[in-house]
Amino acid sequence: MAGHFPKWLAIFQKRMNVRKVVRGKLHGIRVTGADLDYHGSITLDPDHCEAAGILPMEFVDIWNKNSGARISTYVIYGERGSRCCILNGAAARTCQRGDEVIICNSVYVTEKEIEEIKPSILTFNADNSINERLAYSVSRDEQDRLTFEILKFD
Repeated sequence: MAGHFPKWLAIFQKRMNVRKVVRGKLHGIRVTGADLDYHGSITLDPDHCEAAGILPMEFVDIWNKNSGARISTYVIYGERGSRCCILNGAAARTCQRGDEVIICNSVYVTEKEIEEIKPSILTFNADNSINERLAYSVSRDEQDRLTFEILKFD
């Protein structure tokens, strides 16, 4: 059909005005291991991932608070209830046991959608038990300006 755009192009054009924002975050979790000879990825406790909305095979950014290293890799689920945070493959070279890291997944949204999402944020104690359950919230004030708030649960 002459003159018709392919469906993927129409979708792409519609979604061009999107921004990458935080979807979920494990803030201050400690590295429990590093396995250089594994295939890659980061192994995480499924309980932590589910609470933060992080899926297996999902790409995440990892920021090491001790060294400043910033990497991207994908998640695999480890043993439930283990509180594990194990860097695998090349990622193992960026962290050492005991390093405090921030693990963040993301999503692309339009400016209108930013008010609809409420990213789940977990903070951790030194033993990788959950300290706080938070959410980020964006809304508009009386002058229609975007505002940011951290909501605390528990």
